Amino acid sequence: MFDVFLYPVSTILWFWHKVFGAVSSPDSGVAWVLSIVFLVFTLRLLLVKPALSALRAGRRTQALAPQLQKIKDKYGKDRQRMAKEIQKLHADNGSSPLGGCLPALIQLPVLLSLYWVLRDFTPGAASNHVFDREGVQSFLNADLFGAKLGNWLSQSAAELAAFGTDHTRMIAVGVPLMLIAGLATFFSLRAGLTRQTSTAPQAAGIAKLMMYLAPLGMLVSGSFFPVPIGVLLYFLATNVWTLAQQHFLTKVVDREEETRKAEKPKVEGPRPGNTP
Repeated sequence: MFDVFLYPVSTILWFWHKVFGAVSSPDSGVAWVLSIVFLVFTLRLLLVKPALSALRAGRRTQALAPQLQKIKDKYGKDRQRMAKEIQKLHADNGSSPLGGCLPALIQLPVLLSLYWVLRDFTPGAASNHVFDREGVQSFLNADLFGAKLGNWLSQSAAELAAFGTDHTRMIAVGVPLMLIAGLATFFSLRAGLTRQTSTAPQAAGIAKLMMYLAPLGMLVSGSFFPVPIGVLLYFLATNVWTLAQQHFLTKVVDREEETRKAEKPKVEGPRPGNTP
C-alpha cells in the first residue's frame, strides 16, 4: 500500500548513510544513527508547509468556535439546518471543517513509511527496498553504546547474545530514548492544551488524556513489543522535531494574527458635537 512512499524514504536513508558512512565507517553505529536522524529531519522539513496549513486552519476554526456554538444551540434539533448554517459560516470566513485534517492526512503515509522502512531491517532479509542484503546486515550489526539498532528490549537473552548484545546494554540505551521521546510528546501536547481549553473544552479533555497516555504508550510498546532501537531513535527524532516545530510555527501564526489585527481598520466613533 505504501510502496510508492517506501522507496523514496529508503532512498533518502540510503543517501544519508552514504554521506555519514564516508565520514565514519559505513557499518558504525554513528553513521546509522545520524542517517536515521537526518532521514527524519529531511522528511519533516518537507512536511512543514502542510503542517503550517493545518495550524492556520485550526486557528480559523478556533476563532469561529463561539459562533459555531450559537448555531448548535439554536438549531440543535434541526440537524439539516444546523449543517447548512455551519457550512455557510465556514464559507463566509474562508475556512473549512476539514481544513486541519487534510494536511495531517497527507503527512500520515510518509511518516508511516518512515517507520516501516526502519522496521523492515530484519535478520535474513535479502533486501529492504533500495538496500541490498549487505546494507541490511550493516544496519543489524551497527550499535549505539553496545545496543544493536536492529534488536529490541523484549527479546530473549539468547537472541540478544546471538547479535553480540545483552539486556543491560539494551535497557541502558532504549529506556533513555523512550523517556526523552515521551517527554517531547508530553510537552508538545501540553503546549496546545491552553488554547483548546478556552475554545473547545471537550477536545481539551481528550488532549489532556492523550498528554499522559501517549508517553505511557511509548514506554509500554518500547518495553514489551518488538520495537527495535533504530525505531526508538526514529520516535525520539520525530517527537523532538515536532516539539520544536510546534514552537516555531505557533510563533509564525501568532505574528500573522497580530499583523492582521494591526492592519484591520479601526472604527472611529462620532466626533464631539455630532449626532451618531
